Amino acid sequence: MEQSKTEEKEVLISHLFNAPRELVFKAWTDPKLLVNWYAPDGCTIEFKTLDASKNGEFHSCVHDPVHGDCWIKGTYEEVIFPEKLVFTMILTDEQGSSVEALAAGKPEDWPKETITTVTFEAIGEQTKLTLHQTIPEAQAKATGAYQSWIKMFNKLEGILG
Repeated sequence: MEQSKTEEKEVLISHLFNAPRELVFKAWTDPKLLVNWYAPDGCTIEFKTLDASKNGEFHSCVHDPVHGDCWIKGTYEEVIFPEKLVFTMILTDEQGSSVEALAAGKPEDWPKETITTVTFEAIGEQTKLTLHQTIPEAQAKATGAYQSWIKMFNKLEGILG
């Protein structure tokens, strides 16, 4: 029997950072820190808006020299310093209007909205970060999104270390 989409394994990644969780959490909510690591290798990111508070919104663009610009907006559904972030991610255009996946350079069946949950667990002076994203892991790996998270975490580790 074939698995339905709701039963597919979703993206779940953990990373242990050699930094206190308050600092790791801040790196996810401070635009001055985010621009240094929150984009795949070879890409840059800019934030039109970023309000990392409950019900706050962000609108960002990853500039990819190969695949072009990818605009995303979202809303912070939970912000619990320094323990947890939950935010939506929707593909948009530069004006913030929702766009179809193909128009944003994603496969046609890419979800219109994903929810990303990031938890921060103190382990001594280190932080165990766990990221869950509501997209099938196989689809994220096929598009490079999964690998991009790993590379971005490695970039963040370099900045925090």
